[in-house]
Parts: sequence; C-alpha cells; structure tokens
Amino acid sequence: MATYKKRGYKPNTKAEREEKLENESTTAEVFNTLDEGASSTEQFLSKYQKPIFGVIIAIAVVILAFLGYQKFVQEPYEEEAANEMNQAQQYFDSAIQASGSEQDSLFVRSLEGGNGKFGFEDITTNYSGTKAGELAKYYAGISHLNLGNYKEAIDYLDGFNVDDEILTPLAKGSIGDAFLQLDQPEEALGYFEQAANMRTNEFTTPKFLLKAAITAINLNDGDTAKEHLNRIKDEFPNSEEAGKIDVYLGQAEVL
Repeated sequence: MATYKKRGYKPNTKAEREEKLENESTTAEVFNTLDEGASSTEQFLSKYQKPIFGVIIAIAVVILAFLGYQKFVQEPYEEEAANEMNQAQQYFDSAIQASGSEQDSLFVRSLEGGNGKFGFEDITTNYSGTKAGELAKYYAGISHLNLGNYKEAIDYLDGFNVDDEILTPLAKGSIGDAFLQLDQPEEALGYFEQAANMRTNEFTTPKFLLKAAITAINLNDGDTAKEHLNRIKDEFPNSEEAGKIDVYLGQAEVL
C-alpha cells in the first residue's frame, strides 16, 4: 500500500534513498521530453511559419470572398430574379382561372413575358442557379402542358430541381400527364409511380397512386392497379381519391 510522505520528508533507509533517486530521474526525463517536444514544435513553427500563415490567410480570403459573394452578388441576383417572376406569375395565376382562348393567351404571356418583364422561359435562362430560375422551370413546364406543348413541358419539368414537399412530386407527375398525351402510357405509369413515392402526404400521394392505377388498368395490368388502389384504401382512407377506388378495383379484378 502506498504511503503518503509529507513535504520535506528525508529518506532514512537505502531503499528509500534509491526510490527517491529513481523518482527524481523519472521526473527529469519527463521534463526533458517535454522540453524536447516544445523545442521541436518551436523549430517546426519557425521553419514553416510563412507557409502556415500563408495557408491560414488563403483560407480566410476564401471564406471572406464567399461571404462577400453571397452578400453582394448572389442575394441581389436572387432578389432581381424574384422581381422578374412577379409579372409572369400574375399571368400564370390568371390563366388558371380563365378558360378557352383567353387562358391560352395568358399562358403564352406567362412564358414570353410582358410589360417589360421576362416570362418564365427567359427567367430560366437569365437567372439560372437562382431559386426563382428553378421555380420558373416548373411554371414553364405546366404552362406548356396546358398549351399542349408536351415535349417542351417534359423538358422543363425534367430540369426542375427543387426539394419541395408538393411541387417536387407534382412536377414528376405532370411529366406522366405529358407522356399520356403523347400516347406513351408505359412511360406515364413509371412517372406516376415515382411521383406517388417521392413524398408521402395526403395530397400528392393518393393523387398519383390513382393515376398510376388507372393507367395500369388501361395497360391491362390488374395486379399493379390493385396494388396502388389498395394502398389508397389502407393509407389514405379520407382522401378524395379513396371515394373513387371501388369502381377501379372492380375493373382491375376482371383483368
């Protein structure tokens, strides 16, 4: 058992004197090692001082440049793009409420612009990389879809890259709508299924599950149709689509 020795304690026996010398030697070695380490560190810093400071300064410059770019370039650019979107957005919103030739005219104006402002197409080109530029791709795609320009709609919607709970699956499902109009139901089915599975919510999921089921029925694929319809029944019983599935389940059963 270790024995605590008071300060100033003097060893009396030979064994105690040897133990003291050994302890003092070990302590000296530790301090020597620390001194050598500190000396090596000082030598390293002295030798590589300029490169080290150069790296630190370079990192600081990059950080400051990035912050400056965000503050004085990207933010004003984003604001400018958003301002350009206002007029095109108004045309689009009015088109949704209109019908016939007036609706078509408004969708065209939303794409091409008016009153000195860009339309969605020019915004996607001139403000690429901004939030408004990405959002313009979605609206341009939907506008072309309503105008019957299905290939153009697919191009814009396929390029839309925004992580949004509603718009992301809506864009994917709208590509399916365009393929249906192009008489390519197999491709449409794949996009409807992707749209249904991209997010799980009460709006887009049952909406595209039903579209996938109806498309599968038209392709004489009863098993796929039943799978999608039963998912609506089990997971989204309160959705609008749930009230329509019995008719389609009957159709799928006979395939």
